[in-house]
Amino acid sequence: MTTIERTLLLLRHAKSDWSGSVADIDRPLAQRGRTQAPLAGRWLAGHADPIDLAIVSPARRARETWELASAELTPAPPARYDDRVYAASLATLLDIVHEIPDDVRTLALVGHNPGMEQLASLLAGEDMIMRTSGIAQFAVEAPWSSVDGATAVLRFAGRSEGQD
Repeated sequence: MTTIERTLLLLRHAKSDWSGSVADIDRPLAQRGRTQAPLAGRWLAGHADPIDLAIVSPARRARETWELASAELTPAPPARYDDRVYAASLATLLDIVHEIPDDVRTLALVGHNPGMEQLASLLAGEDMIMRTSGIAQFAVEAPWSSVDGATAVLRFAGRSEGQD
């Protein structure tokens, strides 16, 4: 029996704007974030398989990150906004990944720290830092329902070229 390789892409939202007095969930991207997000999208376009589904936090900065990044992808993948991704713990993010249907080959998860760093660290088997607009790409040779540190292999971690 042949194991199907899947790809999990973790994308932390781009740099947000802290200058206003809005609720955290409503905080927009800063100008730097508006520059970072398309660069992340170009990296995804050049280094990742076509994305079948993106699960995105409903926070404004995460939605804006995905809108700008996915505009660099052809075709733009479908996105599902999931309230659980906002301020999610490691356990919640794993639950979300475990629910993904197996016909999804490449999944992008767009969210926030500390959960994104915790998930990346678990899957990589080492401490990971997910900076704003950071990407972690994992190959997974298991059904989504079984994803854990033993089934994932880190392929890339960092930011796209051109990001400071």
